[in-house]
Amino acid sequence: MQIIVQDLVVSYEKIGSGPVVVMLHGWADSLHTFDALCKSLEQNYTVVRIDLPGFGGSQPPPKDWSLTDYANFTGSALQKIAIMPNDITLLVGHSNGGAIAIKAVALQILKPKKLVLLASSGIRQGSYKKSAFKGLTKLGKVATLILPKSYKTKLKKRLYDAAGSDYLVAEHMQGTFKKVVSEDIQAAAEKITVQTCLIYGELDTATPPSYGQILQYSIAGSQLHVIQNADHFLHQNHTDEVYGYIRKFDKS
Repeated sequence: MQIIVQDLVVSYEKIGSGPVVVMLHGWADSLHTFDALCKSLEQNYTVVRIDLPGFGGSQPPPKDWSLTDYANFTGSALQKIAIMPNDITLLVGHSNGGAIAIKAVALQILKPKKLVLLASSGIRQGSYKKSAFKGLTKLGKVATLILPKSYKTKLKKRLYDAAGSDYLVAEHMQGTFKKVVSEDIQAAAEKITVQTCLIYGELDTATPPSYGQILQYSIAGSQLHVIQNADHFLHQNHTDEVYGYIRKFDKS
């Protein structure tokens, strides 16, 4: 289904019945990342998934967006389909969707009863990826130097690899990526008072379990689960375990 939100064509899906679960996907992904998990959730919940602007079937934003811009958009999109901020039982965010969820809850744009963060990103301070990204954003200056083209290409690839493949996957969103990757959500996380469940994959190198530990410390009373042998897409490869944690958390 499609709606118009902030003058953008936006794709979304609403299935199931019962308490409302809103799911936000990660960078360069789409609502379909949750297909397997939704098959379990829709048996007990009304599940709402949105293709965030720039990804899936939704138009890109007209300018470079920040996490706050995405949080405001999410609130507007949900109201467009008659879901008010207080209607949400569970707000689920994966990777960058988790960072957006943290911003939305901290700013009280969304007011879920409970928050579930799957391999959430947003921990930037002191990270090697952030340093690599700064190098990537300065690549235009490097290009002004008298360097062989082959050297520039190799340098660009090394910086892309260090900053993360997400940047290369969504090159049409480079400006927005620069804004998003520069934001650290720890201060926002400290403002969260709703019950929060953090789920990370043991083998995740994009958003390692140490990110979960930082967020657990930042969000008062939050609980952290690390799934053994799981990577960044734990909701796809360890669906039953993720669903089990979510269901138990909702009932607690």
